[in-house]
Amino acid sequence: MSALGAEDIAMTAVTGTARRRARALAEPLAFVLLAALLVYGAASTSGFLTWDNVKAILASMGFVGIVAVGMTLIMIGGNLFSLSLGTTTAVTAMAFLAALRFGVVPAIAISVLLGAAICAVQGVLVGGLAANPIIVTIAAGSLQAGAASGISGGRSIQPSATAHAYSFLADPILGIPFSIYVLLALVVAGELLLRRTRAGRQLYLVGESRRAAFVAGLPVTRVTTIAFALAGACAAVAGVLIGAFNQNASLLLTGTYTYDAISAAIVGGNAINGGRGSVLRSVLGALVIATVTDLMLLRHYSTGAQILVKGVIVIVFVIVLNSTRLGRRA
Repeated sequence: MSALGAEDIAMTAVTGTARRRARALAEPLAFVLLAALLVYGAASTSGFLTWDNVKAILASMGFVGIVAVGMTLIMIGGNLFSLSLGTTTAVTAMAFLAALRFGVVPAIAISVLLGAAICAVQGVLVGGLAANPIIVTIAAGSLQAGAASGISGGRSIQPSATAHAYSFLADPILGIPFSIYVLLALVVAGELLLRRTRAGRQLYLVGESRRAAFVAGLPVTRVTTIAFALAGACAAVAGVLIGAFNQNASLLLTGTYTYDAISAAIVGGNAINGGRGSVLRSVLGALVIATVTDLMLLRHYSTGAQILVKGVIVIVFVIVLNSTRLGRRA
């Protein structure tokens, strides 16, 4: 075991200051972008400011935000992001609809446990073996897609005729999509976990400096595994809600959820390299991404164009988040 030198400590302090300054720029930028989208949408796009469209934005925000909550935990832990959470969302949606024959609560439990287990294995590889999270999650996504395709025969999964009533998972409450209530509950739980528990504080420390965490004797493997498992559980919750909303599920549900969740976490101002951030920030990012998606759908832009625009937005925020640090290096 080696001790940290004065240069390492000084570099950590400088980096932390730079990250705080960068986040101070990113958050106002997200609000400015959201305001610009609302003004532009209201002025140029028919139907943008209708209540039905607001509900559509909120529903999209709910699904993306729930996945982004889990993505944020992975990001805070210093593991960049997962490229398989969208696939996990689709796979668990299929599992939920298939398991409804056992009852709604058992089906939800099976789906959430499946999502948590799938991602926990990835966390063990990343945290215990220091495997590259990008490579691990790409491989995990391929394995999930292959297994789901083989088990389902490539068919869309629909609930059986004897499936217990589950429509309450898709019905709005007081006009607000059910997914928003679930998102708010997860945000509260996530903030309590990060701010009030030992596991949350350890996640920040591991994300700030994995080397220092090892030196300090923190359980890096366990912390990383828990973060991935919780991310998988969040993806499964989104899968349950999306499956209930669509009343069928296939791998096509993967869609852009992975990329949208990454974008939401970054636009919210979370540190890409870990150690800083919050799930609450990702909610703001999810609202921005959902609004961009909705606006482009109303204007009949293709999926490719949507991804292109979101990519530009992410690049701008990445530059902002790293601008202070780059300035110091220059």
